[in-house]
Amino acid sequence: MIPAPTLLFSDTRFVVLDKPAGLKVHPGPGGGPSVEDWFGLLSRRRDGPWLAHRLDADTSGCLLIALRRAALHAAQTCFAEGRAGKTYWAVVSGVPATPAGTIDLPLHKQSRAGSGWRMIAAPDGLPARTRYTVLGRTDTTSWLELELLSGRTHQARVHCASLGCPILGDTLYGSAAPGPMQLLARRLTLPLNPPVAAVAPPPPHMIAALGACGWQPDR
Repeated sequence: MIPAPTLLFSDTRFVVLDKPAGLKVHPGPGGGPSVEDWFGLLSRRRDGPWLAHRLDADTSGCLLIALRRAALHAAQTCFAEGRAGKTYWAVVSGVPATPAGTIDLPLHKQSRAGSGWRMIAAPDGLPARTRYTVLGRTDTTSWLELELLSGRTHQARVHCASLGCPILGDTLYGSAAPGPMQLLARRLTLPLNPPVAAVAPPPPHMIAALGACGWQPDR
């Protein structure tokens, strides 16, 4: 059994979990541990809880779980209308050409027999926009804050790679760095009544890379 979840936010409608890297949100065809293993601890209602959105297995941080069906629908509307605030931290290889900017790059899912699927930039893809800011750096890596203005699969990962700065540990999109992926769902906000707001601390596997770029625990 996986350890009990860390709660970053909790009320009668929602909880926001601090999802650890390496844990899937649902078992999928291959089975195995997942966030859904925690559902019995979060609510004893006959229906629910429900995942209100998704995080990649290798991404840590804020994951919203709806405890009531009306809350699920309200959260899904926020995400669909672009009103949910989604801020990520990433440590990437290299340094972007400019210290801040907006990446506007449509994305399309590409499937290939034998090699699985990935997201690619495509003019006819779904619109995807990410605002980035360099918060710190070394000579060879950068600590980025990413504000996802849309919610496409692998958006942060593909958009960082499009800068020539793939996320460390993301071998699917170009990183040669071994080890866990350096991507954190740092902050999540929903403008509901009352609002939902949560901030996730950096996971242990990101602390060294963030510290090298200038992050301090009390910042």
